[in-house]
Amino acid sequence: MPTDIDVLVLGGAGVDTIVYVPELPLPLADSHMVPAIEMRAGQTGDFVAMGVHALGLRTHHIDVIGDDHPGELIRALHRDRGIALTEVPLPAGTKRAVNLVSPDGRRLSLYDNTRFGEADRLPPATVAELAATSRHAHVSLTQPCSHALPTLREAGVTISTDLHDWDGREPYHEAFAYEADLVFLSAAALTDPEKTMRRIVARGRADVVVATAGAEGAYLLADGEVTHVPAVAPPAPVVDSNGAGDAFAAGYLFGLLSGEPPLRCALYGSVAGAHACTVPATRTDVIRREQLLDRVAEHGGAA
Repeated sequence: MPTDIDVLVLGGAGVDTIVYVPELPLPLADSHMVPAIEMRAGQTGDFVAMGVHALGLRTHHIDVIGDDHPGELIRALHRDRGIALTEVPLPAGTKRAVNLVSPDGRRLSLYDNTRFGEADRLPPATVAELAATSRHAHVSLTQPCSHALPTLREAGVTISTDLHDWDGREPYHEAFAYEADLVFLSAAALTDPEKTMRRIVARGRADVVVATAGAEGAYLLADGEVTHVPAVAPPAPVVDSNGAGDAFAAGYLFGLLSGEPPLRCALYGSVAGAHACTVPATRTDVIRREQLLDRVAEHGGAA
């Protein structure tokens, strides 16, 4: 069947309020003077959608969004970037978070968990229609998306997901971990990343798992072997780690849908993630295709 969409991104639309703080943890005090407090559209699904779109992949994003000012910021972001957006009404209002960012680029995110309800869903018929003409679906770790997984599986589309800082034990993440063909996660909360990665493969459908580890690079489990993927030096000073994992996923998916082997895909992801660390949290710049391919070539591979 012909496809109109390369990457269908489900969930992860929201707005962040960015606060640059003097250090993390933030010392207890009645008040702190900070250089900026700014709200901008862009959470995990938005960043993946922007990332793959900037790399030349046909992209469509679907999520629940409120009829409010934060929702309009999300609509404007997609409209300005030329990214197709299917929005489903969210009665509680658009998802939002506060990100505290330290001078060394570390981030602490505070998520408002009142912005969704158990009854919130992505309409199965709409998901099925979009999936039927998609090459791949990337599923964000948000409540409405867990109910979309069976619909995606029935459509026969390949699935990826990002478990973020899963500790390997929280049950909520398991549906995503075991239903996806490709799993991304952070090693930040894992005492034994390889053990968790192998359990995902053993219990689920994934044949590739990638655990990102910040400045230590990433770990790739493919064909039964775990390979350390060295970190790529950022092209400019590191100012913020926000969106680095989403950029890694976008770069990896670009490689995957270009027919590249897993290790090369991981290099694409590492280059994209390093670029993201040089972008202030108040901006939503992502690496473009020509930049990615040029930097991959500089790191020992023909583009």
